[in-house]
Amino acid sequence: MNSTMDDMNLIQAQRHLVRDLGEEIDLEIGPGDDDPSFAHTPLIGGPTHEPSAEENDDTKQMGIVSQLPNDDQDISKLQPVKRKKKVVKRWREEWADTFKWAYVDVKDGTARIFCSVCKEYGRKHRRNPYGNEGSRNMQMSALDEHNNSLLHKEALRLQMASKDKIVVDKPIYVKALMSKTAGSIIEAALKRDPHEVEFIQSVQEVVHALERVIAKNSHYANIMERLLEPERMIVFRVSWVDDRGETHVNRGFRVQFNQALGPCRGGIRFHPTMNLSIAKFLGFEQTLKNALSPYKLGGAAGGSDFDPKGKSDNEIMRFCQSFMNEIYRYLGPDKDLPSEEMGVGIREMGYLFGQYRRLAGLFQGSFTGPRIFWSGSSLRTEATAYGLVFFAQLILAEMNKELKGLRCVVSGSGKIAMHVLEKLVAFGGIPITVSDSKGYLVDEDGFDYMKISFLRELKAQQRSLRDYSKTYARSKYYDEAKPWNERCEVAFPCGSQNEIDQADATNLVNSGCRILIEGSNMPCTPEAVDTFRKNSVLIAPAMAAGAGGVVAGEIELNHECNVMHWSPEDFESKLQEAMKQTYQRVLKAADDFGYQKDNPEALVHGAVISAFLAIAQAMTDQGCV
Repeated sequence: MNSTMDDMNLIQAQRHLVRDLGEEIDLEIGPGDDDPSFAHTPLIGGPTHEPSAEENDDTKQMGIVSQLPNDDQDISKLQPVKRKKKVVKRWREEWADTFKWAYVDVKDGTARIFCSVCKEYGRKHRRNPYGNEGSRNMQMSALDEHNNSLLHKEALRLQMASKDKIVVDKPIYVKALMSKTAGSIIEAALKRDPHEVEFIQSVQEVVHALERVIAKNSHYANIMERLLEPERMIVFRVSWVDDRGETHVNRGFRVQFNQALGPCRGGIRFHPTMNLSIAKFLGFEQTLKNALSPYKLGGAAGGSDFDPKGKSDNEIMRFCQSFMNEIYRYLGPDKDLPSEEMGVGIREMGYLFGQYRRLAGLFQGSFTGPRIFWSGSSLRTEATAYGLVFFAQLILAEMNKELKGLRCVVSGSGKIAMHVLEKLVAFGGIPITVSDSKGYLVDEDGFDYMKISFLRELKAQQRSLRDYSKTYARSKYYDEAKPWNERCEVAFPCGSQNEIDQADATNLVNSGCRILIEGSNMPCTPEAVDTFRKNSVLIAPAMAAGAGGVVAGEIELNHECNVMHWSPEDFESKLQEAMKQTYQRVLKAADDFGYQKDNPEALVHGAVISAFLAIAQAMTDQGCV
């Protein structure tokens, strides 16, 4: 009897309460509250709980109590024994920081919202926020509190509504650099803009390509530091009214990155993921692309997190007019000329131009996109895609090969992807895939003009690519997948940035791909780029291969003064000549700094070097401005 009371008093004397976060607390659990079989059962598929040494000691003490004589057991029934367990209050720290409640990561090729507490998406919880200790009732109430919390419900709602609406919060992948000076440039950019993942990624690729240039002339390090800070960043509110009369607010951006070579040119993107980091990365890439083209121009980019999908024409018109009300004063023939980008086509550019003309009172030489209906080139919208195929031809010609008979994998299903299919068919290539946000379509027979026309009808009617398989039986649509594991010789990523990760790059290498033509800006993650380089896959960078749109815009504006209409044949001839000049300029710059044409990095490094040297010379001549 006395020994039993001593044990109980010892347990009670050990109780304590710690209020600081991260420390341990004691929980008193009555015998009726705890299910012994539950202690070693994982909660919702979680890891098996191994009892600690302290818990084994507690269990032994309980066993000793249960073996007491009958009188002692009767007394123990009158005064229930309470068992002590320790729970780490880590969940309090996680719950306190609500900003980190949800994050986005890729699972099986699909972006999903994960809970920062359970580290799983949806309602698949690996563990209890309180840990796998405590009574069953306490565990289940904690799980309910976790599931039913407003923040967690909001994360799940947003996942169901739009996977693209959440901004991905990932750690920045920092590449190893040979040069200490180049490393200091990256370090300064990281310190100034630590959360701008896309912009830092593009900066690292450029600085990596310029290591030999900076090592040769330390003056270029200072030029690079100035270049990385945009001349002007404009962030503004865009208020608009939908068809039901409800008011909505979006955020608009315009980054005029550099005008050392001339007035800015750059696209406007409407997409839910649009933010300042993406605007800066697009403006930086556009600055280099324009400097590399035959026409020396400045670079800019912008847009809004507005999603045109599912909106009526009137809603899009009202949004575009509100957007232009804020930005028109920064645009003009000698300032900044916007063009089409993701989510902005002929319809949107028409609305934007109409409001600009109304506000600024200017018509000629302001916009490039919608003029195909009034004057200008007849192949304006096809120019970027056709330039990609022309560039691929030039690369293959250096290898004594041609596109005819080569299997080509294309991602995306927008205007660039569709026109790439069209020109590949014209040159005898065999394009076999297109994709959208939900999966990809593969046709082993390859697309022809009739099939491409059918694909355009599906997109115009806002139908799924899956419906293509109902008409063409040998095709197949794969949900939640990417086309990069299909056998091919040439790949054309024409979707969005970072659409090819390391696993996709490995699949492409194993599928036989040897040339990758970037149709979208920065389509590969840094890890994917490293994989391609190690396996000698030749990458044609978007700033060189995608220069067709810049060329077309300048051709269009330059001859508009003559009010003439170019034939498709004349336009293609002009475009091919411009792409050839760009290709030769890239190879020459690469050769000047020791990159041979068979080097998988030659085109990427040559494009960056050629563009940077042109900008650096102009910035040096104009002084510190």
